[in-house]
Amino acid sequence: MKTMKKYTLALVVGLALIGFAGSTMADKNAPLAALGKPPIPADNPQTAAKVALGKLLFFDPRIGGDASVSCADCHSPTQGWGFNDPISRGYPGAIHWRNSQTVVNSAYLGKLFWTGSAKSLENQAPSAALGALSGNGERDVIEARLAFVPEYVKAFREVFGDRWPRVNNVWRAMAAFERTLIHNNTPFDKYMRGDKKALSEQQVRGLKLFEGKANCIECHNGPMMTDQKYYNLGVPRAEEWLTRGLAQITFRYQQYGKGSTEKMYRSIKDDAGLYYRTKENVDKGKFRTPPLRYIAYTAPYMHNGTFFDFEELVDFYNDGGGKNEFATKTKLLKPLNLSDEEKEDLVAFLESLSGPEIKMATPKIPPYAPLD
Repeated sequence: MKTMKKYTLALVVGLALIGFAGSTMADKNAPLAALGKPPIPADNPQTAAKVALGKLLFFDPRIGGDASVSCADCHSPTQGWGFNDPISRGYPGAIHWRNSQTVVNSAYLGKLFWTGSAKSLENQAPSAALGALSGNGERDVIEARLAFVPEYVKAFREVFGDRWPRVNNVWRAMAAFERTLIHNNTPFDKYMRGDKKALSEQQVRGLKLFEGKANCIECHNGPMMTDQKYYNLGVPRAEEWLTRGLAQITFRYQQYGKGSTEKMYRSIKDDAGLYYRTKENVDKGKFRTPPLRYIAYTAPYMHNGTFFDFEELVDFYNDGGGKNEFATKTKLLKPLNLSDEEKEDLVAFLESLSGPEIKMATPKIPPYAPLD
């Protein structure tokens, strides 16, 4: 009996130590690193023909409700492959309610949208194209339109073996195209691969601040510089919600459609973020940590486009974040007490995370034509 008790005690202690060690390892920030090649899902391999088809579909407004809004309208190559207004545009007669994020390097992410509601590019595409505020499309209508485009009929048959274009393969083709929008040869990447001249002395000082005193790495870690976790930073509400009637209508519509309580619907004025997915009070005001790649071209920043340049961002964090109406602000944010020189160094490092802009002309979209 005593032997059994000793064995049980040893087992409990051992499991506790393993759990503690696992927790310590899990809590350790992933180190910064150069970006490698993007992951490719086994069920949607890349081919040149599929990528070419996906590119056409990405720019084609027929993948939507009234054939007037394409993916490229909210993810424009000339606007950082995003949308440079604080709040993204929407389907005609509507406005979105959050900032449109860049497609560049989205292939590396396992959580897409500001609250991680899509886990892959194949899942993200229909959420946008069929969503009431963005594409407002219908699956059967999209298929019918594409079936009257001979070039698409031929391409879908060659790439997927479809008798006619099938909508689920629209998403697969667009995802394949988006996986080619990779930005992994920045000054920072070159530095991390061993070229110590790729960063200036000021940028190296900024990198040390990023990993040290400024503690940016607490959330912006790993090769993509995001832990893909959710935080309330105290970001203030969007200014246009106070003055733009259509934006207020959109917000109330989202409150209703996402199942908030009547009390919330009638009272809150801030975006409750992750709460709309989990319905947990601890998640109010939380959003996924955005990556810091390609950010020289993707202003404004935050889920509602509050900040327009790196200086504003650094000042926000230097002050310890901001305030909103939710009592869930992360305790990770504290005043940093950075000097003016340190803030300039940090901004210089952020600039190293972007290389040459990814430019692309709008392709010629294939026309409708009578079927043979």
